[in-house]
Amino acid sequence: MRIGVIGAGNIGGTLARHLAKLGHQVSIANSRGPDSLTALAAEIGATPVSVVDAANAGEVVIVSIPQKAVADLPRGLFSNVPDSVVVVDTGNYYPELRDGRIDAIERGMLDSQWVAQQLGRPVIKAFNNIYAKSLLEKGVPPGTTSRVALSVGGDRVEAKAPVLRLVDELGFDPVDGGDVDNSWRQQPGTPAYCRDLEVAALRRALAEADRSRIAEYRAEQEARTRRDIAAQTPRG
Repeated sequence: MRIGVIGAGNIGGTLARHLAKLGHQVSIANSRGPDSLTALAAEIGATPVSVVDAANAGEVVIVSIPQKAVADLPRGLFSNVPDSVVVVDTGNYYPELRDGRIDAIERGMLDSQWVAQQLGRPVIKAFNNIYAKSLLEKGVPPGTTSRVALSVGGDRVEAKAPVLRLVDELGFDPVDGGDVDNSWRQQPGTPAYCRDLEVAALRRALAEADRSRIAEYRAEQEARTRRDIAAQTPRG
């Protein structure tokens, strides 16, 4: 497929690398412009482009940038992009660690609902609940014992289908996570978030999540992340 990736960070860069290796035609963009991506693109076999060109690059466009940066994307970015193009949101909302408070989300809007509102397009939620290291290293062929599963959320079955296929191609068992209204089940801190679970365990984790605890889940995850960062920081 022709795939645009907006964002060249840990998740976006890893997806671009693997997707290009699988033979997909990958265009990659970031906020600093294509010149800043020349070396990475050459290394992984992708084409460095502008954000606008990435949005118009093909059948799937993956938006993999910090939550706060979504609002800074060019206005009308997807205005002329055909409705058939699938837009994937890999992001997570971290108000204390990175994004600052986004009032609509604080009032109860789900992360991906807010992203869809900013983009003016429905989105598919995927690749947000796996660490970049696992995404880079843990993909294995179908049928492999203990294959990690990844959930994909979205309102349209026909839009989820190519993303579920990409999950499988990348080496993970695809799990339909329901509609976007259920995408909170794979948001930060939930039982399904970044735990590298197999299919049955992932489905249980998605089902076990408690919507009334979304803010609590997020706060607990931010606290864990803060501790991890502190533990990795050299002392002395």
